[in-house]
Amino acid sequence: MIDYKKEMGLRIKTRRKKLLLTQEVVSEHLGISVKHFSEVERGIAGLSIENLVNLSNILGLSLDYIIKGEVDKCEWDSILSILQNVPKEKEQLIKDLIRLGIELTN
Repeated sequence: MIDYKKEMGLRIKTRRKKLLLTQEVVSEHLGISVKHFSEVERGIAGLSIENLVNLSNILGLSLDYIIKGEVDKCEWDSILSILQNVPKEKEQLIKDLIRLGIELTN
């Protein structure tokens, strides 16, 4: 069985660290204690809908991704549109970057 809170907390923590934000900064913006935010990242506690929306804005992530780990279809459509307009001479570079991204996430 999937532990949704733990998975959500991991996605939040990963993105927060990638943005070089501290728990203190994020919790202050959300108006919650650092202890509570730490518990969210560890999957022990949750957030109100209002704070989930605020966190989404702070981290630049969709609610679908934060909650379910799913990328919004509109995001994929946008990415595909960009990739379709890549000049021929840049295609190999894009393919190499995608392969590198896949390797880094595994």
